[in-house]
Amino acid sequence: MSQLYQSLSHSKWDCKYHIVFTPKYRRKVMFGEIRKFLGPIFHELARQKECRIVEGHLMPDHVHMCIEIPPKYAVASVIGFLKGKSAIAIARQFSGKQRNFNGENFWARGYTVSTVGFELEAVRHYIREQEIADKGGQF
Repeated sequence: MSQLYQSLSHSKWDCKYHIVFTPKYRRKVMFGEIRKFLGPIFHELARQKECRIVEGHLMPDHVHMCIEIPPKYAVASVIGFLKGKSAIAIARQFSGKQRNFNGENFWARGYTVSTVGFELEAVRHYIREQEIADKGGQF
C-alpha cells in the first residue's frame, strides 16, 4: 500500500476526516444559487487553514465532506471556521447584510466527524453516491 504522507517541519501526516453538518433546523435551503456559491467558498476557506477538501457533496439539508486537516489544527477549530465564515458569506451574498453579524445562525451547532484511515475510496464513494442513497429512502 503506497500511502503519500504530507510533511510539516517535524512530522509526517495523513489526517483525513469525514464531516457532516446541517443548516439550522435541518431546513432544506441548499439548492440553486446557494449550492453553487458554497462549493468554492468551502474550498477557499479550507485553503486558508492549510486544509484540502478531498471530496464533498451538498445536499438540500446537509453537507458531506472528506477533508485533510494538518495535525497542527484541531478539527473543531477548522469546522468552526468553515461554518462561521461561510455563514457570513451567505448573509452577505443572499441576505444583503454587510456588517453586524451578531446572531446570524445559518448552520446548526453540532457536526459529525469520523476519521477516514485507509478507507478513503469507500468514503469518497459514499459521499459521491449520497444523493442517490437519500432518494431511495424517501416516500
